[in-house]
Amino acid sequence: MNSAAEIFGSMVFNESVMQARLPQEVFERVCHVMNEGKRLSREHAAIVAEAMKNWAVEKGATHFTHWFQPMTGMTAEKHDSFLSPAEGGKAIAEFSGKELIQGEPDASSFPSGGLRATFEARGYTAWDPTSYAFIKDGVLYIPTAFCSYGGHALDKKTPLLRSMEALNRQCMRILKLFGNDSAASVKATAGAEQEYFLIDREVYSRRRDLIYTGRTLTGCNPPKGQELSDHYFGTIKPRVAAFMREVDEELWKLGVPAKTEHNETAPAQHELAAVYSTVNIAADHNQLIMELLQKIAKKHDMVCLLHEKPFEGINGSGKHNNWSLMTDTGVNLLEPGETPYENAQFLLFLCAVIQAVDDFQDMLRLSVASASNDHRLGGLEAPPAIISIFVGDELEKLLTAIEKDELYSSRETEQMRIGVHVLPKFPKDMTDRNRTSPFAFTGNKFEFRMPGSALSISGPNVVLNTAVAESLRQYADELEQTGEDFEAALHRLIRRVIREHKRILFNGNGYTEEWVQEAAARGLLNLPTTPDAVPAYLAEKNVSLFTRHQVFTREELSARHDMKLDLYNKVIHIEAATMISMLRKDILPAVSRFSGTLAENGSRKASFCPGADTSYESSTVMRLSSLLTDAANATQILENDLAVSDRLSEVTELAVFCRDRILPDMNTLRALADTMETITDKEAWPYPSYGDLLFSVN
Repeated sequence: MNSAAEIFGSMVFNESVMQARLPQEVFERVCHVMNEGKRLSREHAAIVAEAMKNWAVEKGATHFTHWFQPMTGMTAEKHDSFLSPAEGGKAIAEFSGKELIQGEPDASSFPSGGLRATFEARGYTAWDPTSYAFIKDGVLYIPTAFCSYGGHALDKKTPLLRSMEALNRQCMRILKLFGNDSAASVKATAGAEQEYFLIDREVYSRRRDLIYTGRTLTGCNPPKGQELSDHYFGTIKPRVAAFMREVDEELWKLGVPAKTEHNETAPAQHELAAVYSTVNIAADHNQLIMELLQKIAKKHDMVCLLHEKPFEGINGSGKHNNWSLMTDTGVNLLEPGETPYENAQFLLFLCAVIQAVDDFQDMLRLSVASASNDHRLGGLEAPPAIISIFVGDELEKLLTAIEKDELYSSRETEQMRIGVHVLPKFPKDMTDRNRTSPFAFTGNKFEFRMPGSALSISGPNVVLNTAVAESLRQYADELEQTGEDFEAALHRLIRRVIREHKRILFNGNGYTEEWVQEAAARGLLNLPTTPDAVPAYLAEKNVSLFTRHQVFTREELSARHDMKLDLYNKVIHIEAATMISMLRKDILPAVSRFSGTLAENGSRKASFCPGADTSYESSTVMRLSSLLTDAANATQILENDLAVSDRLSEVTELAVFCRDRILPDMNTLRALADTMETITDKEAWPYPSYGDLLFSVN
């Protein structure tokens, strides 16, 4: 059996493979393209394509695909064979540089928000040479961007690559001001912690709500849930451990550095985390992680649930996005450092993030908004919908001292007056962790905890990259024009940024009502639902941000506004229709039959044993009868409102109606159904219970 080190990257056309198979000149050019985002000539692309094809065929590949990430949030692929007809009725394996660089999938049926008409089918995929090609299931996968015939981005990758370029430009301006001539580029890095649930496949197959929507639309909590915290970091069950081993091995083959896995808080909930990578590669890796979790779970007769809130009343699943900045020379720009140069530089980049999060808190909230994540945010297992930054007491104390030009005393230094040239060294773990914070500094990176488990991390990172690039642009414009001492100008700039944006800093408990009130007093935004957040796409300050840095055009932002609301509306419509079907076809008939059986049992009991106590039967029948009537009426109300929603064509109006009418209807109906489940005989209830689902894997 091969070791992990031996299989890691074995199915990836990585740098070591390229070095062995490409002419030195071509290899060096490809590395230059990967590191600095330059273009590869068609002549060099043809050489790369031939080497890539030969390698893939030797590995057993028969097809290739341009693998892209449309606005569905999932991945897409169209497989083409390497084989081409040859003389004598034979075939040869071919793969050209043109086929490597560009593909042409049908774009008509992917979400476009009006950027494409249905009859305008042409779309293009373009090779992303910064992300390695790989082989999966006998197919060569080529990571690509996806755009329309007119050049509009129709995917998640294109804006991410654009935002990385914007961030790199502004970072390099700042580094130049600090006299850094060694770094050639700066890239954002990310590491996603992926949470998920595993349940038995047979039990799952008997829940239509899970099949159609990914979450349970009815279901009352079992007597035991997560109260004892006995599942968290507990012993991993053999069946789950076998699944995790196979997931690791398959990910390692694809060069995905899966590192950490453990049981999460809720029963049947688990987590997988990968080592940090450049942000666009991390996004590709996380898409592979989600795909393989679901695929391999089926091989083990389980189902992997990636929905943010598959079960009411217990913890949902998130995806913590750990973000930092790294030079090509290996310097983490969010590492406090040990020298005056590093300390001042760290402070400026820290201020850039603080300002970015404050200025564009609406876009950060929007980047994680979805019908499914709305159920999770604000619950006592996820950050609130209010954006704030946790920096810890020590760092906040330092920032306050800088702002007020007061004495500062750290855990490791004597008191001193702060100028950026005498900033003391920080202890690496200068703070506890705050699990209620949406955006927390954790030593040399920021952990954005709001993304949901099913989300592509591209969206949040596009916003982070671009917003920080804007802060740095403003700083560079100011510092490049100063005619005075650079250090004095820098110190004044840092003090001003702290003073103007300190409202976004909060180290306390984000779950309390007091924080909601305090945040409002500070002027922070509270956007609890997707319809509340989506208008940020069209806010002029945000349009200016993304167009200035050439990440989105105005048309692309408008399209994403419509796509986000359209998806929200469709998800809620599917859930409501599924709930109506479950109540009408299964739950109401089952409860009615059970009530009839119970009434008959009471009658027989009274006839066989005159004077027998039938109060249980009669009281239960009466209660169920009342609940049945209420549930039938609530089902009709939901059905009527769903019919009204079908007549609303404007996406914003429909989204507000879904939020204010459909979802409350569903909540009312769920409460009635869950109450009936607590009374009805388990054998009579038509669906597996929460207990059956959460404890199905042993």
